[in-house]
Amino acid sequence: MTSFTDGLSDKYELVVGLEVHAQLSTQSKMFSADSAAFGAEPNHHISMVSLGHPGTLPFTNKTAVEYAVKMGLACNCAINKHNSFARKNYFYADLPKGYQISQDQAPVCLGGHVQVKLSNGSTKNIALHHIHMEEDAGKSSHDGHHTDSLIDLNRAGVPLLEIVTQPDLRSAEEAGQFLTEVRRLLRYLNICDGNMEEGSMRCDANISVRLHGQTEYGNRCEVKNLNSIRNVQRAIEHEFARQVRVIEQGGHIDQNTLNFDADTGETSVLRSKEMANDYRYFPEPDLQPLVLTEDYVEQIRAKLPALPQQLYNKYIQLGLSDYDAGVLTADHDVALFFEQLIQKTTNYKAAAHWLMGPVKSYLNEKGHSIGTLAVTPGHLAGIIELIEQGKINNTVAAHKLFPALLDQPTKTAAQLAQELNLLITADGNEVDEFIREALAKFPDKVKEYHKGKKGVLGLFMGEVMKRSKGKIDPQKTNQLLIKQLEASK
Repeated sequence: MTSFTDGLSDKYELVVGLEVHAQLSTQSKMFSADSAAFGAEPNHHISMVSLGHPGTLPFTNKTAVEYAVKMGLACNCAINKHNSFARKNYFYADLPKGYQISQDQAPVCLGGHVQVKLSNGSTKNIALHHIHMEEDAGKSSHDGHHTDSLIDLNRAGVPLLEIVTQPDLRSAEEAGQFLTEVRRLLRYLNICDGNMEEGSMRCDANISVRLHGQTEYGNRCEVKNLNSIRNVQRAIEHEFARQVRVIEQGGHIDQNTLNFDADTGETSVLRSKEMANDYRYFPEPDLQPLVLTEDYVEQIRAKLPALPQQLYNKYIQLGLSDYDAGVLTADHDVALFFEQLIQKTTNYKAAAHWLMGPVKSYLNEKGHSIGTLAVTPGHLAGIIELIEQGKINNTVAAHKLFPALLDQPTKTAAQLAQELNLLITADGNEVDEFIREALAKFPDKVKEYHKGKKGVLGLFMGEVMKRSKGKIDPQKTNQLLIKQLEASK
């Protein structure tokens, strides 16, 4: 199936800038002591401050400032030492004050970049314009009542970071990779859970097109409140095709704010695009400028955890493949587990195999996260040690010992292997006898081997494994099997 833009992508260039809103995982709101917890009954986490009552005064959440600096350092930003807040004025039913406290002229983080890896193996630094702090608005529901809209102000005042890129993205893939990396950084820093389905991470996409080779940007349309990475990509792809179609037909791109319909994959006009002067920014009179010292910033820098790229580089140096290092660092909890595991074993490849193999399969099957896993890094290190010592083979370890540890996590791998009689006990004579019995059972397959069909080795090994109840060393047994087969020619 061909799309309208086939053949036109060489003529037009897509230009995208993203605004990512990350809801910070603080206990209280940005400018009040109200709880910022998610999931309460509507309008339970409110006070006179979040309701915008006259005479109430805001005060800045210190933890939110610390989290903002953390994210700025992780994104290679310059930290602005002299911060100020501003009132961004607009009226929505879910913003009782009639203005949002945000940052305008002096955001906390300036510049910076986030590195993404693309499907062709290349990397690209996506430039940031800035990161600023602000408070969230409440939530309006339009389908909960037959005539009225319903307002929940629990979210009003919850601290947000807005991460604003330069118009630096040139494809839906780049946008998806950028959001994936930002979410990963937020989770590694433990400042936002990144759950887009719960609204704790949202994205607005500014999309325009221009002829290849042009330096001026075209009129942009902003698609608001995209709640999944895939929907961001779909909205970008749709808007590129729509804007190219309009231009090709001699039309003009109006600078509008758009809504994205996830069911149809199409955008529609929400309202005419506001400009900065429409918000009538002015300094917030109830908050003094926020001054950060160099010592404060350096203390936060010193406490930063290892970030995804650092761990990725570390794992490559440990001899892991690009794929393994990428999978291990994709999820923060998995990376933490692996970090603990390699403190207990130096067999890094075996550690990666167990985590990405049996452990991942079990978690996927049960729909669990690694944080709920009963088997500890110490248990896995114990299994790896038994295999290294030749006391148990991989198959028995994966299919019998690992499940046993899941059921009895208070015991060690060595204890359970002993109790369940899983340790390798077959001596050389026994193994020779098992091999002879296996070859005698399949004489036709022996002839096939002699004719060059080496694939039958697996059949013989399976039979030997069955007869020995798995209590053999597969590598040594395979060598003995080949020796007997060659001798029987």
